[in-house]
Amino acid sequence: MIVGVPKEVKDQEYRVSVVPAGVRTLTERGHKALVQKGAGEGSGIADEEYLAAGAEIVNKPQEIFHRSDMIVKVKEPIEPEWELLQDEQILFTYLHLAPQRELTKALLRKKIAAIAYETVAENGTLPLLIPMSEIAGRMSIQVGAQYLEKERGGRGVLLGGVPGVYPGRVAILGGGTVGLNAAKMAIGIGATVTVLEVDHVPMRYIDDIFGGRVYTLYSNELNVSRTIAEADVVVGAVLIPGASAPRLITRAMLQGMKRGSVLVDVAVDQGGCAETTRPTTHTDPVYEVDGVIHYMVANMPGAVPRTSTFALTNATIRYVTLLADKGVRGALEASPALRAGLNLYGGRITYRAVAESQGENFSSVEEALG
Repeated sequence: MIVGVPKEVKDQEYRVSVVPAGVRTLTERGHKALVQKGAGEGSGIADEEYLAAGAEIVNKPQEIFHRSDMIVKVKEPIEPEWELLQDEQILFTYLHLAPQRELTKALLRKKIAAIAYETVAENGTLPLLIPMSEIAGRMSIQVGAQYLEKERGGRGVLLGGVPGVYPGRVAILGGGTVGLNAAKMAIGIGATVTVLEVDHVPMRYIDDIFGGRVYTLYSNELNVSRTIAEADVVVGAVLIPGASAPRLITRAMLQGMKRGSVLVDVAVDQGGCAETTRPTTHTDPVYEVDGVIHYMVANMPGAVPRTSTFALTNATIRYVTLLADKGVRGALEASPALRAGLNLYGGRITYRAVAESQGENFSSVEEALG
């Protein structure tokens, strides 16, 4: 199979979807890897490293898309890439289709076999989402602390405090991978941390591993409203796999927050958990609503591409290899994890949460493969 690795074109997206070790794995199994010139530079990987691993370096993205059986990316195709995709091509990347109706339509028109990293599920986990969720969770506290600084429009609060002065308060909505890693960072710098959850299993886990240093609270409208009103940094860390994120923070709740506090919505890829959420970029990452600074970058891990690229590709390469070895049908038959990740096939939506979010018809994987 010919596997294409285009250079990411989303604003300040420096990650790359396959590293030279992955190219070596593919070529040793008889496959061909086409890597766009400069695709790895943002992650500190030179073209020469790909060449040494057996890749062919291609100058233009048009050639990558035209020649490849499978396109492996990091982020969803943006509009200029839609027409480059070939009919019935395999696309393996983060997709976050639920809030993106136009992208979904474009992929359906071309009958793309679209497998989303974020919905590949194995043994009750999301193995391709976990590494980026770990990074985004940790970064959420890092950027929250930065934008609390007065010169950036914040309240002028040091999250860790100093002797004789209270530390800052962090509220985290969701106790999954993002929330857990945000809590680790926030506790590490000395903040007072509350995690709001609806599932008692992660609440008990958080209570156990942090020895009671992180407060856990059942997530309901009243508790969310009261907790974010007291917080200096609020992290949106809720996830319903493949579906639009629930809107837990209303505009009225936002108006009760402190002026100069910071809202970091990691759920922005899935539409966000606040009514005031809209995607931003690393070029222009924040905006203000009712005195609250909103950091809403939809590809947060792209700011640390060296770490992110290797963390991601460590997880994805076995699935890339399986797809290359067996083709999409064979791989789906061999891997329940990949079957769970299939969002679109043959012009049909094969992931229920995406179909429901967009009000469209759902087809099972069996029906689509039919």
